[in-house]
Amino acid sequence: MEIRQYIHGKVIIPVTKLLRQGITPEKIAMSIAWGVVIGIFPGVGTTTLLCTIVAVVLRLNLPIIQLANWLVYPLQIALLLPFFFIGACVFGSGPLTHDAQELIVLFQSDLMNALVLLWDVLLQAIIVWLVMSPFMILGIFVILRPVLRRLLIRTESVQSRNS
Repeated sequence: MEIRQYIHGKVIIPVTKLLRQGITPEKIAMSIAWGVVIGIFPGVGTTTLLCTIVAVVLRLNLPIIQLANWLVYPLQIALLLPFFFIGACVFGSGPLTHDAQELIVLFQSDLMNALVLLWDVLLQAIIVWLVMSPFMILGIFVILRPVLRRLLIRTESVQSRNS
């Protein structure tokens, strides 16, 4: 299956259906923005719960926020090391390790020290993510809102022609 067809079937069609149901482009754009940004949170395994909490508290669309979250999962994995690296630079700590073998030896020799070290690295990455998040949410929202408004207009014109 071609990627364009996949995106059309898994993203465009569901969003179009939601627009037809009366959900505003602003609400959809905000839901997607939050889903994407939470989806790249450096705490792997926590994003589904975080998206659910944010959707309930901010009254966002839960299916959309979760869809965006799940679609960016590969990006979350790809951004772990950059978040760790930026956190180390910002907080002046050294890099976690240079290779996987060194990390394995650290865990085998001193488990408690390894866990403390990993906790510090993760906490630094989370702080970097927290600082960047509002700007990412705003940027994604500002880009998506006019796109979704155009999609709504196009959907309404197709509906009126078919009526």
